[in-house]
Amino acid sequence: MNDIRPIIGTEPGRRPRVAIFMSGSGSNAEQILRRVRGDGQAPLEVAVLVTDAPETSRARELGAAYGVPVVENDIRRFYHDRGEARLSVATPTGRQIREAWTDALRAQLQPYGIDFGVFAGFVPLTNLTDRLPCLNVHPGDLTYLRDGRRHLVGLHTVPIERAILEGLKSLRSSVIQAVPYTGQGDDMDSGPILGISPPVAIDLSGVKLSELRACVEARPERRPKGGYGDRLEELAVQSQERLKREGDWVVLPEVTYDVARGRFGTDATGQLHYRLKARWHPIQTVVYDGLEREVLFAGSLEE
Repeated sequence: MNDIRPIIGTEPGRRPRVAIFMSGSGSNAEQILRRVRGDGQAPLEVAVLVTDAPETSRARELGAAYGVPVVENDIRRFYHDRGEARLSVATPTGRQIREAWTDALRAQLQPYGIDFGVFAGFVPLTNLTDRLPCLNVHPGDLTYLRDGRRHLVGLHTVPIERAILEGLKSLRSSVIQAVPYTGQGDDMDSGPILGISPPVAIDLSGVKLSELRACVEARPERRPKGGYGDRLEELAVQSQERLKREGDWVVLPEVTYDVARGRFGTDATGQLHYRLKARWHPIQTVVYDGLEREVLFAGSLEE
């Protein structure tokens, strides 16, 4: 078997130091903070909270409540100060500004000695991931494939809308190791799938699937600021809130703990492995349900 390299490497006896990144309410971040504070033997230390939206997120509130320092870098102000109104990476200028913002954030984080990061509802695409291992929670079951490719990818409510339009009966949250983006949002959903949540039932509230597919046909080519405002998006937003409670809050803290314990690793081919006792096993992913874990070994999912 190829040599396995853990996602993070720390000295024996030292707890990994984690940065939690958040843009809004911080409900996912707070689940980790609560878990760590209530656990006298937590395998990690939350070293810092990071936000791109200091005036509108709850980062300051959570930092004060849990005694964690906060790093702030207002991405809107950063773009505005450089003459750009839109937070876009679709243009060369936008990408250059995003890289400059990322470099500034790296410099702010340097004093904290971070071992890995957790994107817990962090909106901006960032290539922090090319130097720092980072986890990302995603509102879609990334093990679901169409034509051999991950289908439930994308930003905002797109993964949930795709699940609904596929006629799926349930949703899952996924936690992946985030990878650097190359100009598109979808490639950030291409990293190893460390864990998925239990299924969360989709409730269409009596709306027919044909009506929801008609919503897609009626949409403008470009997503309006503030969203489409149609019935499909409304149902997706409602489903996303339920998925956050029953999916994100279940899987994200547990995967974070397992990464801190050194249970995930990859080999030279990129194959994901999970350590059970003292032995590494090639896996597809792990299903988390409370404190229960179901390891899906490599080859156990249909392609």
